[in-house]
Amino acid sequence: GVWRQTRALLFKNCLIKCRTKKSSVQEVLFPLFFLFWLILMSMMHPHRKYDEVADTSLGTLDTSMLVNFIIGYTPPTRMAREIMRKVAFDHFEDGIITEEYLSEEELQEASAFKPSTFVGVVFNDAMSYQLRFPDSVAMSSIYTESR
Repeated sequence: GVWRQTRALLFKNCLIKCRTKKSSVQEVLFPLFFLFWLILMSMMHPHRKYDEVADTSLGTLDTSMLVNFIIGYTPPTRMAREIMRKVAFDHFEDGIITEEYLSEEELQEASAFKPSTFVGVVFNDAMSYQLRFPDSVAMSSIYTESR
């Protein structure tokens, strides 16, 4: 029953492969060609690893650039409020304007209508966050090659 049918199907597939040698060779060589091509491309453009930078004193902060600087953050949790209070008042004499938003969508909408001095902070948890800059902020040219 089953063994006979399996053997017949296997024999039929072998006959088809022997009769269509060109397509059989293509089935084997094309994946090998693409694998070789991917390896070659990865060798031509290797990832660059940047060493860590030693701790250095950056001097005093020029607070004249931070006039009318607005930081929006979400979600408005107790920990986020405490972190933003420290950022706004403990490190700057005049303080920075902070605004809280209920969701990331509200933060993105607000950044579209705010001036270019608006920066968004999205807290993932108590220890990690993501920054959201407006499109007009110039990106550092140091790391653009590794994007």
